[in-house]
Amino acid sequence: MTEHVWSFKATSGHRAGTDLAGYKVEATDGGIGKVDKHSDEVGDAYLLVETGVWIFGKEVLLPASTVTRIDPDDKKIFVDRTREQVKNAPEFHRDKHLGDTGYREELGVYYGPDIPFGGRPV
Repeated sequence: MTEHVWSFKATSGHRAGTDLAGYKVEATDGGIGKVDKHSDEVGDAYLLVETGVWIFGKEVLLPASTVTRIDPDDKKIFVDRTREQVKNAPEFHRDKHLGDTGYREELGVYYGPDIPFGGRPV
């Protein structure tokens, strides 16, 4: 079950209705990029991050549960994954996220709690 992956943790500091577009996103080992779009929708909350040059300007979709802290003063969002883990995530396609439940499930499993820090079974 991966439904909770698509919700912000109560400890993240997220406030529904806050516009996170433009916030910088920090992995545990450095910057990832900036939030292009986000969703606060219950059970489908996420960040769409424009990564810039470190992975050739592609976009990545991060489920809300990866957010550990939001700093509204510095406009930064901290996630509990490394840059490499984000880079190795299933590739984001706008049309798939909106219409393909299999893709959503694939991301949920990759970032889910049953596989520590995403993508690699222990």
